[in-house]
Amino acid sequence: MSKWLVSVSIAIMFAAGGAQAAGDPQAGKTKSATCVACHGPDGNSPNPIWPSIAGQHPSYIKKQLHDFKSGARSNELMTPMSMPLSDQDIEDLAAYFAEQEQKPGKADPALVEAGQKMFRAGNANTQVAACMACHGPSGLGNPAAKYPRISGQHASYLAKALTDYRDGNRTNDENKMMRSVTARMTDQEIEAVASYMQGLH
Repeated sequence: MSKWLVSVSIAIMFAAGGAQAAGDPQAGKTKSATCVACHGPDGNSPNPIWPSIAGQHPSYIKKQLHDFKSGARSNELMTPMSMPLSDQDIEDLAAYFAEQEQKPGKADPALVEAGQKMFRAGNANTQVAACMACHGPSGLGNPAAKYPRISGQHASYLAKALTDYRDGNRTNDENKMMRSVTARMTDQEIEAVASYMQGLH
């Protein structure tokens, strides 16, 4: 009898997991109606202070939405927007925006050299690691590690994110990785590398 109960319990667990295993992009499109004001109808934000999430890894989108909802990451706009979302809503939204095509950005030509150096080599003198070490040579990120795609992202948003990590205003990075990387970055280095990443595609 106990073996039968164990077998049934395992079957129920797999069935329950399968019911919510993957996001539905079509459902996500419908649910994205409240997202379009800031992120655009296809995830390409019209305002450079808000991130474009088109083509972003679903694993990263899901982590950020869960972090906003739990309070691990705080934002006056996103925290209340995330509160009513169910786990399935988050799965669906992540699946929808991940399928959208990101519109490429452009780097400021005056900042390309300095930005490229910081992105590819970091700053050995101040022990700042290269961005490409985690985000890849093209800035496409690492979905398994929940490292976001940063290529083509708005420079204004990237600069704010880097500054927030450096100044301790954002703390939802695993093992303080981003806070450690940005701790010794100057404003000029942040501006240059953010512009360079905007032009990556």
